[in-house]
Amino acid sequence: MNARHLDRLYFDHVADLAQRYAVVLDGVGWDAVVIDSGSLIKRSEFDDQYWPLRPLPHWQHWVPLVEADAAIVVRPGRKPTLVRIRAASFWEKPSAPESQAFLEAFDVLSVDDPSDAKQHFGGGSIAFVGELRGRVSRWASDEARANPAGLIQALDALRTVKTHYEVACIAEANRRAKLGHDALRDAFHNAAASELDLHLLYLRATAQDDPETPYKNIVALGSNAATLHHIAYGRQARPGAAASLLVDAGATCRGYGSDITRTWVKGSGHAADLFEGLVAGLDAMQKRLCARVRVGQPYEDLHDESHRQVATVLRDVGLVRGSVEEAVTTGATRAFYPHGLGHSLGLQTHDVGCALRKPRETNGLLRNTSDITVGQVFTIEPGIYFIESLLDGLRATPAGAIVDWKTVEVLAPFGGVRIEDDVHVVGGEAVVRNLTREQLPIGGGRG
Repeated sequence: MNARHLDRLYFDHVADLAQRYAVVLDGVGWDAVVIDSGSLIKRSEFDDQYWPLRPLPHWQHWVPLVEADAAIVVRPGRKPTLVRIRAASFWEKPSAPESQAFLEAFDVLSVDDPSDAKQHFGGGSIAFVGELRGRVSRWASDEARANPAGLIQALDALRTVKTHYEVACIAEANRRAKLGHDALRDAFHNAAASELDLHLLYLRATAQDDPETPYKNIVALGSNAATLHHIAYGRQARPGAAASLLVDAGATCRGYGSDITRTWVKGSGHAADLFEGLVAGLDAMQKRLCARVRVGQPYEDLHDESHRQVATVLRDVGLVRGSVEEAVTTGATRAFYPHGLGHSLGLQTHDVGCALRKPRETNGLLRNTSDITVGQVFTIEPGIYFIESLLDGLRATPAGAIVDWKTVEVLAPFGGVRIEDDVHVVGGEAVVRNLTREQLPIGGGRG
């Protein structure tokens, strides 16, 4: 994505955000809001080292800048003010932003102390949004003004529908992540490598440091794929005739992240062929689910459909017997597929605004319960896994009778499979734009 094009979209984004903030502030009764960027957090009270800064999403909604102890003042009818504290430390300097063009959207105020900035905030009722680790005394006059629930809820709702700028950033984050996924697919098929080797290769291919990734890369060889968030990377390569690799990893662009998962298999023999069939079946199913998205549809309905389709894949591979309905209603599919179909995506990997109501009890881990709306960006990520504790529980119930446990034993060493794309709801005949697959398919199965 051309940086100048992103800059042009950014100014439209800020203008749109200013209008929407004006409506929100008027609706909840505030004259202005001060948004904190966040501050460095100690790794422990017994240590003098700090975690890398992860700015507040409310801050990054306005500005693509990773800088601690800064603030944005939003007052309707005025140009927003960016308040920056002059650096007093010579130990570290924050990374430069990808572009400096954003500065033109703000009145920039540089001060030595936060108290020097307050006189520029104006009068009336001013809310504060940010971390409360000593920040109230810095930017707000009292705790009653800090993170008022009605304001936070309204600002979360703003992030449900993405602007053209936000979608462009997420699309670019997908393009960057593809470089890493392609590199790991090739490395996996061409040589034996450890999970740590593959993780480091991903960072190199995407030109990002660990703290810049939207979440800790999940790099799982073989049975480790049965741990849904496997980040305890093995240090030893696993040479062998048959193996699998699940990679759930993204990249960032100006604060916005991508979230992509692919699964590959290599080797020959009955077990590898069977697992390749499972990967191919889930990949085809995931594409069908993307094609079923409809504006106005409850996302939970799409999740329910994913269980019916998982049941079909399990039957096709020979993991379960009987009807699709029986596999779903007995809970058998939930032992193989325990998580939700997807979640909202944006400034946070599990972004806000799409989980305003609770899912049904049987869908307790579903993170998106919204009615699908034009402008949303969310993931679609079905999976099938061989998680020992869940399968042991299934085996102990009457529903376990429909499972072919010998086939489970054959496939369990491969851990599991997940396929995940990021989609933007555009409406019309196309309905969704697949931000992941438009970068060219990031292949699954065998190379």
